[in-house]
Amino acid sequence: MVGGNLSGVSDSKNLPPAALAWSVWGLGALLYLIGFYQRVAPAVITDQLMTEFAITGAALGNLSAFYFYSYVAMQIPTGMIADRWGPRRLVTAGAGVAALGTTLFALAPDIFWAIMGRLLIGGSVAVAFVSMLKLASHWFAPKQYALASGMALLMGVVGGVVAGVPLRMVVESFGWRPVMGVSAAVTAVLCIVAWLRVRDDPGERGYASHYQGVHGAHAGTSLLRGLMEVLSYRNVWILTAVPIGFSGVVLTFGGLWGVPFLRQVHGLDPKAAAAITSILLISWALGGPMLGSWSERMGRRKPLYLIASAVALLGWSAIIFAPLPLWALVLLLIPSGFASGNIIIGFAWAKESVPLRLVGTASGFCNMGPLVGGMVLQPAVGGMLDRRWNGVLAAGVRIYDATAYRAGFTLMVGTMAVAGILLFFARESYCKQMHD
Repeated sequence: MVGGNLSGVSDSKNLPPAALAWSVWGLGALLYLIGFYQRVAPAVITDQLMTEFAITGAALGNLSAFYFYSYVAMQIPTGMIADRWGPRRLVTAGAGVAALGTTLFALAPDIFWAIMGRLLIGGSVAVAFVSMLKLASHWFAPKQYALASGMALLMGVVGGVVAGVPLRMVVESFGWRPVMGVSAAVTAVLCIVAWLRVRDDPGERGYASHYQGVHGAHAGTSLLRGLMEVLSYRNVWILTAVPIGFSGVVLTFGGLWGVPFLRQVHGLDPKAAAAITSILLISWALGGPMLGSWSERMGRRKPLYLIASAVALLGWSAIIFAPLPLWALVLLLIPSGFASGNIIIGFAWAKESVPLRLVGTASGFCNMGPLVGGMVLQPAVGGMLDRRWNGVLAAGVRIYDATAYRAGFTLMVGTMAVAGILLFFARESYCKQMHD
């Protein structure tokens, strides 16, 4: 990677303009937005997918989860490649393959090809988040890193909101296949623009870099050795495991099972159910940057992460186990989603837990956590629903009752509780680089 400030000390007179920095970062963020859109899109077309491919709840969970399988598998190589070759190539290649995968999903004649499309989509958009974090470490001042991480989550959730009511409306008008075809075309355009506009470091545009490490310091280190070094830090393991619970519950409820739950148990129409899950995602998006910013002001990571974890656990426990009227459930989704945005604290914390030259690898490894949550919990909840299914069908779609959903969602609460306990064992960074 070419850098304009090899000493790692920023020249304040020649730093990149904020508009340029945010625009470069923003192209990576657009791929993340598209990836998040693809991540939660199955939630509003569950009935069409179950009918067209004649699949059960467990099979639907697996179809959705194949996105996560490839996404998670790509995180470690993505982080190492970002450290070695830079985010520009990753964003461009990711957008190109995502366009191909979306086209395959749109044209899939059966469930096998639909799964292959989802597999390609997940593996390709997997590069977006790590690329954004890598770009942020070069284009933004260190104190803005947590904000950029939070804004990344916000951009992603914008994609999730688009995959709610707006997606349902256009799907009802045109069908899910044509809509996915248009999504593929938009992603292909992003591939071209990213190659033309994204640069790994401000030095490639003649500006000083915000990067505080030594450019190219990783060049003499093998990819495997870099990974082994990252895995030697205890915080990396803990900050990867904790989001399995707190992001996993949002991705499972907001990304797949919330809409059918609200439709089948509370009798809502698809648009109203999608709107409610969008409220959850918006709250999650707002919680990320705000909690990250608050932890910066406090100068500590652990206390706020623990407080938010407790709020999220209590909120989700009430949503799942308490006999709440619909209005109370919707109100509780707001603080529960907001507190679940605590994972942004973890990304900044993970960055501070390793040497700067290994930020990409550490970010990639830690980004596995949220996706592992969705990967494991989505099919697990679907399997529990099938075990508790009472045999009711409507237009070929299985109908599950409140007892079945409560049993399935209990898995989410248990995972959050374990994640909260693990967090106690993480070492505080005090918002500073622990290893230089």
